Amino acid sequence: MEKLIVASKNKAKIAEVAEILKGIYEVVPMSEIGIDADIEETGTTFEENALIKARYVFTRTGHAALSDDSGLAVDALGGAPGIYSARYCGDHGDDKANNALLLRNMENQENRSARFVSAVALVASEGEFTAEGRVEGRILYAEEGNGGFGYDPIFYSDELGKSFGVATPEEKNSVSHRSRALQALVRALKASGKF
Repeated sequence: MEKLIVASKNKAKIAEVAEILKGIYEVVPMSEIGIDADIEETGTTFEENALIKARYVFTRTGHAALSDDSGLAVDALGGAPGIYSARYCGDHGDDKANNALLLRNMENQENRSARFVSAVALVASEGEFTAEGRVEGRILYAEEGNGGFGYDPIFYSDELGKSFGVATPEEKNSVSHRSRALQALVRALKASGKF
């Protein structure tokens, strides 16, 4: 099975990618091959940021590299936090503070509709491939459950009829934005005839 280096330090995200791509790639975190850099996300879209990270790892390893850039887009907040989802509160990766700030900003909002968006990029010697996935839902009024990570406890999935915070990993992966993006990527790779 071909090695696929995941350009991320987020252990929960890496585990999710490994589960979704099980049997297709041997998923390896970039830390296992000695890359510990904070790759600067200078893009203006999820896709641009995913490509920046995947290119960084591919050029340093020569192995196929995969990156995901994802976030939450809330309609009442004009699509925020968007590409700034991981650092919405000012500190990168502080899930509790990000959720608390988002709930405060949503206090007087009747329109709670939102979606998770994921752009995945795979950079390999065969070329560059990208795909996007989305899952629709709404922002809850308080955290529900402690499963998942990031905004999962305050995101209610319309399809599951529950928050991602109470959903099992299998339930979440069956509808998640990242799962849909990765499935679309696998279809694109197969259609290209290069893999």
